[in-house]
Amino acid sequence: MNTAFSSLYAAFYTRRFLWVLAILFTLAWFGVLDYRHLVASDEGRYGEIAREMYATGDWVTPRYNGYKYFEKPPLQAWMTAIAYTLFGVGEWQSRLWTGITGYFAILATGFTAWKLIGGDRGVLAGWLSAILLASSPMWNVGGHFNTLDMGLSSILSCALFALLLAQREGLTLTARRNWMWLCWAFMALAVLSKGLIGLVIPGMVLVVYTLTTWDWGLWKRLHLISGLVVFFLIAAPWFVLVSLKNPEFAHFFFIHEHWDRFTKTGHNRKGHPLYFVPLILVGFIPWLVQLGQGLMRAWRNRRGQASDLDVSAVNGFRPLWLCAVWIVMIFLFFSKSQSKLPGYIMPIFPAMALLAGLAMTSAFERMSLQDDNRAWKRQMVYLTLLLLIGFIGVPYAYQLGNARYEQLEYQQYAVWIAAGLVAALIVLFSSWTALRSFDHVDAAHRLRKLLDSLLRAAIAFFVLIQMVGLGHDTHGRSISGADLAVAVRPYIRNDTPVYSIRMLDHTFPFYIQHPTIMVDMQDELEFGINQEPETWAPTVNDFAVRWKNDTAPVVVVPLQYLDQIAALNLSMAEVGRDTRRAVFVKPTHQPAPPAQPYRPPVN
Repeated sequence: MNTAFSSLYAAFYTRRFLWVLAILFTLAWFGVLDYRHLVASDEGRYGEIAREMYATGDWVTPRYNGYKYFEKPPLQAWMTAIAYTLFGVGEWQSRLWTGITGYFAILATGFTAWKLIGGDRGVLAGWLSAILLASSPMWNVGGHFNTLDMGLSSILSCALFALLLAQREGLTLTARRNWMWLCWAFMALAVLSKGLIGLVIPGMVLVVYTLTTWDWGLWKRLHLISGLVVFFLIAAPWFVLVSLKNPEFAHFFFIHEHWDRFTKTGHNRKGHPLYFVPLILVGFIPWLVQLGQGLMRAWRNRRGQASDLDVSAVNGFRPLWLCAVWIVMIFLFFSKSQSKLPGYIMPIFPAMALLAGLAMTSAFERMSLQDDNRAWKRQMVYLTLLLLIGFIGVPYAYQLGNARYEQLEYQQYAVWIAAGLVAALIVLFSSWTALRSFDHVDAAHRLRKLLDSLLRAAIAFFVLIQMVGLGHDTHGRSISGADLAVAVRPYIRNDTPVYSIRMLDHTFPFYIQHPTIMVDMQDELEFGINQEPETWAPTVNDFAVRWKNDTAPVVVVPLQYLDQIAALNLSMAEVGRDTRRAVFVKPTHQPAPPAQPYRPPVN
C-alpha cells in the first residue's frame, strides 16, 4: 500500500461492528418479504408457476394456471418450489429466491471490489460498493419483488465478477481456471433463469471489450473448452428433457420467446428508445455523482492511464473498462429491443455500484488526507433536496384513482410515502451531524466521520424505499384477491373446476391454491391452450354448458361482466366479491368443513 495511506485506516470500523451491521442489514432485507400481498402480474404468475410445480411434482414441464408455459426456463420456479417444500406455500416463500439473489449480489459486489484493490483500501472499496448497491432504489425494490429479473441480474453480475477475479495478478493457473469455471457456471444458471440472454450478454460484452482494447490475450484465459463443458453440464439437461417430453417446446422457446421478442412488437411491451434512461437515473439517484466519476475512471482505465487506486489485473486486462462496457452494451441492447420492461435494465446495477464504490473510495481518502469535505457536503445537500422534492409527489399520489375505493387506497398510500420521506429526512439529518468537528481530528478519524455520514445517508434511502414498497399494499391487497380467497377456498377441492370469465387473474389462483379454467380469453396462455384445447371454454356459451354438467363448479367473474353472466340464467349463488371480481358456486355446493386440511391440486 502507498505509505500515504498507511495510517488512514486506524479508526476504521471494528470487525465486531461490521458483523453487527451485516446482521442488522440481513434482518432488514429479508424481514419485509412477507409484509405485502402478491402484485399482478409478475408476482402472481411466478408464485403460481412454482406452486403448481410443487403441487404436481412435475419439475420438467412448467405450467401456469394448469396450462403448459414455456416462456421462461425453470430455475426460479425450481428454487421457489423448494422453498414451498421446506416452508410451505406463502408470500415470503414466493419472494425468497429474489431476496436471496439480490442479497448475494450485494455481497458479491463488495467482495469483488475488495479483491480487486486488496488490503485495507480494498476493504473500504468493497464496503462502499456494497452499501451503494444496497441503498440504490432500483436494486432495493427488485430484491423484494418476485420477478425473474433480479435472479437473472444477480447471476449475470456474478458471472462478470468471476471473470474479473480470474484476471487478477498472482493467481495460480488452477485458481484462474476455477474462477473461470465459476464464471461459466453462472452463465449456465443465467440461461436456466431466463434463456439464451444468459450467454448472449456476456459474449456481446466480451467482443466489444476486445475490440475497444485489442486485448485478444484475454480469450486465451477464458478456458473455452473446459468452460463450455461446465456450461452444458449445467444448462443442457433440462432443455433435453423438456424437448423430449414436449416436442413443441423448441420452436416456441427459441423463436417466439427469443428472436421474435427482440425483433417484433407483438409482446405488447414497446417502449421509447430512451425508455431505460429515467429508470437508471431514478434507480441509482443517490449516487449518480459517484457513478459519473466511476465511468470517467473506467475511461482512463481503457486508455491505460495510471490510477490512484491500483486495480489488480494481468497482461494489460482492464477490469474497470470491462464494467463500463457491460453497462453501456446492456443499456444499448435492451434499448434496441422491441420488448421493454423496467426490470430488464437491472443487470447493470452491480457494475455501476462497483465503479461508483471505487470512485467514492478515492474521494473519501482524498477528503480525509486534505482535510476538505466540501465535496461530500455538496452531496449531502443534493440528497436532502431529493427528499424535499419527493414531498411534491405526495399530493399527486393522494389524488390518484378513479373509483372511490381506489382513491381511499391511494390516500392511505400517500401517507406511507410521506412517512417514509419524514423518516428518511430524520436519518439524513443525523448524517449531517456525523460531520461535526471534521476539522479538529486526524485523517483517520476524518475518514471515519465520512463513513458514518455515508452509512446514515444510505440507511435513509433504504428506509424510504422500504416504506414506499410496504405502503403499496394499501392498494395491492384489494387487487390480489387474498381476502376473497379466504371465503372461496372452503368450496374448492382437488377436482373442483374453477372457471375464470374473460380474465387471466394472476394472483387469485395463488391465493385459492388452485388453477382456473380460462373462458373466452387466452391472453398469454394461448400457446398452452392450443396444446391442450380441451382444457378451456372458448366461449361463454361453452362455459354455460359445462356449468350445467359440473357437480360443484366455481366461477370467478370480473365485476364488469356480471350482467352478461346473469343473462345466462344459470343456477348460481354468490360466495363473495371484492373490488375486482365476484365468485359464484351452485346453490347446492356446500363448503368443506373448516377443519378439513387443504391438499394442493394435482393436474
